[in-house]
Amino acid sequence: MKKIMLATLLWLLVCFGASASTSIADYTAQMEPHNGFFTFYHDRSAGKFYLQVPRDEQRFIFQTSLPWGLGSNDIGLDRGQLGSTRIASFYLEGDKALLLHHNTFYRADSANQAERASIDEAFADSVLAAFTTVAANDNYVLIDYTPYLLSDTHGVSKRLQQTEQGSYQVATDRSVVYPKRSKAFADNTELEAKVTFSGQAKGRYVRQVAADADHLTLHLHHSFIRLPDDGYEPRKFHPQSGFWAQEYRDYAAPLGESMAVKYIPRHRLQQGDTLTYYLDPGVPEPVRSALLEGARWWQQAFAAAGHPNGFKVEVLPEDADPMDIRYNVIQWVHRATRGWSYGSSVIDPRTGEILKGHVTLGSLRVRQDMLIAQGLIAPYAADLSAEQQQQLEQDIEAMALARIRQLSAHEVGHTLGIAHNFAASSHDRASVMDYPHPLISIATDGEGLTLAGAYAEGIGLWDKQVVRYGYGDEPLAPILRENRELGLTFISDPDARPAGGAHPDAHLWDNGSDAVTELERILAVRRVALEQFGLANLAGGEPVSDLRTLLVPVYLLHRYQTEAAVKMLAGVHYDYAVKDGTPAAQRVVNAAQQQRALQLVVNTLAPGQLALPPEIEKLLLPFAYGSSATRENFEGYTSVTADPDTMAASAARFTLELLLNSQRLERLAQQQRLQDDVPDVRKVLDTMAASAITPAQKAQASSLEQRVAFEALTATVKLYQNAASGVVKATSYAFLTDQLASWQAQPQSAHQQFIVAALTGLLERQQPWPLQPAPALPPGSPI
Repeated sequence: MKKIMLATLLWLLVCFGASASTSIADYTAQMEPHNGFFTFYHDRSAGKFYLQVPRDEQRFIFQTSLPWGLGSNDIGLDRGQLGSTRIASFYLEGDKALLLHHNTFYRADSANQAERASIDEAFADSVLAAFTTVAANDNYVLIDYTPYLLSDTHGVSKRLQQTEQGSYQVATDRSVVYPKRSKAFADNTELEAKVTFSGQAKGRYVRQVAADADHLTLHLHHSFIRLPDDGYEPRKFHPQSGFWAQEYRDYAAPLGESMAVKYIPRHRLQQGDTLTYYLDPGVPEPVRSALLEGARWWQQAFAAAGHPNGFKVEVLPEDADPMDIRYNVIQWVHRATRGWSYGSSVIDPRTGEILKGHVTLGSLRVRQDMLIAQGLIAPYAADLSAEQQQQLEQDIEAMALARIRQLSAHEVGHTLGIAHNFAASSHDRASVMDYPHPLISIATDGEGLTLAGAYAEGIGLWDKQVVRYGYGDEPLAPILRENRELGLTFISDPDARPAGGAHPDAHLWDNGSDAVTELERILAVRRVALEQFGLANLAGGEPVSDLRTLLVPVYLLHRYQTEAAVKMLAGVHYDYAVKDGTPAAQRVVNAAQQQRALQLVVNTLAPGQLALPPEIEKLLLPFAYGSSATRENFEGYTSVTADPDTMAASAARFTLELLLNSQRLERLAQQQRLQDDVPDVRKVLDTMAASAITPAQKAQASSLEQRVAFEALTATVKLYQNAASGVVKATSYAFLTDQLASWQAQPQSAHQQFIVAALTGLLERQQPWPLQPAPALPPGSPI
């Protein structure tokens, strides 16, 4: 009878709560314990997790993540997405337990406790959550962690609102803890929940992917991670090292020294250690083997850095949790549309030590390369034998797998702490940390194109040099000296991505040591591809209208090389120099190269370059029943039919926005002041006009020539209206005034009358320009 009464009492305490004077042992007697770094108890009957919190306020790393995602690249809530990494602790007072996020960016590296305290008190910490203790003993208190685990710790609602998908909140009545992926280990505790977000769906992206767009059920994960010991030695960041920077401010720095402390993020790797990555077992063949092979390329770099067995890649064991901090993982992530891949890491904010690498590879990327290849090599021509067709299909797959190997290596590189190097393509594809464009060539027999060597194989020379510094025992100075001797340069995102970027070697999705020469070559490849494009690119039984999708990457094959070549205009050679006795001066791209770049770039605006062969136009049928246009297709103004004129205008808009970038032209004006033979702003406008505007001045100009001219004038008007300085504004004004006079002198056909009226209204009456730019191009990145 006493046992029955005791059991009943314990049951009542569990169900209706207990004071903190209740012992943890008594309170959890009917619960399932999980002993580890943070011991937790699972109350199966109530569906709750109780967390045992130490009284000594020990600090730990608190990591949140999203194990199950939404499947939409546009919304950006992917499976396996890492959230914030924080240094945290529990602060106990009375029956309250506060989960505290410590502000570690501002600190004092000092032995003086009062000095350290003054910084802690100067910059606010944040309380992430508050709990009421339900039981306790001498060393620990017990809290009901369930409400916080079922809250929106990942910012899902905010993201849905930012992407205009609707207003959502956590529906606790539709949310539960997830014991299958909740475990405790010696140095980490992992808790997970199945959380439903309810609201009224408004956006098309959420409706595209959700089973019920008003109720989105995702998984949220919390990791409690023991702080690493002090055996790790941070390594200094250098702007030429090729690594990212992990930064904080040290207010104890001596006067005269910078307070900015920067380390490179890297894994702890000592002699004899092996850094292991694990591949998602859900990846199908042959992609699985390609991903394993590409990731394993890093073995070459680690061996060169003195760790012959320092890196390996295996398939993740079936019982392992990819969100577990103990596993560096490569996840294969599905979305409704193609999107970016990512290399993220859990990093100790104090030191830069990488505790976990987490790669997200978008599964549709490989199919985009297959689409590009199919559009280039016409694998289904009627005169091909079955064996020839099969060989071409194998070539297509081989190209896509070569790309996915490179992508695997690239994203793993990020999780090793390594940044993009967008100058590597100009040095014989020296790094997997660049964005590669397939290197397509005209076959040596002159018959069609070849995919051989489309992507580089193996780790790059630059990558080996970077790993030598990050994971080897060599000082940086001799490595940098070798880099200069080898001609290796490093230019990353802030300099390569802007449309007005200046560095002539820093580009995304380009090839070749000379961007202009490569543009000339790729335009020749494009001509061959368009000449052979047609039914031979389409598999039997497929709708002919699918050619409209296949055509896009072929027609725009030159888009990224154009972006590379235009940076030669007003280009500036420089590197991330520090004062160490090596040359540091920037150098303007010489005038002859700039003049040549201008001519090649404006050539992409010529109507003859933009016009489709008539044989292709005839095949661009309206989409077959059961098919429809997507973002991957050109927009147009002709209803269901394809619109080649708007294709040309959109392509012209792309080039014009690069060529007439106001930052580029401001820079050019200043360069021309110092070097007379550098083309000035007016030369750029006149050269552009000769290619894009003058062909439309004849009375019988084609509709495509008119559209390109309208696009060029619209871009120039935008430059005139938005130019930052009077120098560029005045030059563009004078150009438009001369254009008005030139058009007034022409026979007055309808399009000529319209242009005269539009320019007159703009320049003489300050009326708005009546035309809008053509639609933007379909997305190119990522490829």
